[in-house]
Amino acid sequence: MQITDQEFYRIVRYVKAHYGINLEQKRVLICGRLENYLVRNGYNSYDEYMNLVENNAGSNEAVNLINVLTTNHTYFMREFVHMEFLRDVILPELKKKEAGSKDLRIWSAASSTGEEPYTIAMILADFFGLEHNQWDTKVLATDLSTRVLQHAMRGRYLKEQIDPLPPNWKRRFFSQISAEEFEVKPELKEQVIFRQFNLMNPLPLKRKLHVVFLRNVMIYFEDQTKMELVERIYDFMEPGGYLMIGTTESLDKTRFRYVRPSIYRKL
Repeated sequence: MQITDQEFYRIVRYVKAHYGINLEQKRVLICGRLENYLVRNGYNSYDEYMNLVENNAGSNEAVNLINVLTTNHTYFMREFVHMEFLRDVILPELKKKEAGSKDLRIWSAASSTGEEPYTIAMILADFFGLEHNQWDTKVLATDLSTRVLQHAMRGRYLKEQIDPLPPNWKRRFFSQISAEEFEVKPELKEQVIFRQFNLMNPLPLKRKLHVVFLRNVMIYFEDQTKMELVERIYDFMEPGGYLMIGTTESLDKTRFRYVRPSIYRKL
């Protein structure tokens, strides 16, 4: 199935307008992923498919479009420098600051298949130890793709995927369900709240956040879209709150104060 220039730019405009993602340089990705989907589901052209998507914004096909097109590449212990900073710097600060409320609010804003929020939850459990049940440390984990959220909520990973984790974490937080597959234990699953969320929408938050992980997602956004998102997040953070972005990313002209590469703080 060949895609015309008109069809390609129609898809690019739709995805950018609704999700802030710029796919103008991703023609090969769009064709490679979407063509197989359209053929399997009996569509005769990209326009036929987009007619259905655009006329039925809440339909399954509109959801499937972004599920098919978005790249979700993550793994346990990825960019662990952020997790070490959380453990060694942020959590000791917050434990003192929030000793009265015992309420921490952490958001994994592009949680993909769950490795990031589950890692955060394991660090929290380790840090608070016997005091953990006295604190509300549930992690909010959101993603645009419903497909990866289903995987994350299921919490099943191959042995090779959890091999990078410390042996005591594997024993404490995972159950072996087959020779090659492990599942996150219920007590850890309970510490993560998964929700579908489009970062272009108003933030669905009632209380301000202490820490936001926004790693390796803004690379798909244009500069203006990226800065608007960062400014919205700034407004929804507690004074002194921390923002983590991907280690290959940086922020310019932001109200956040630079702390170290890929780590920023609200004044």
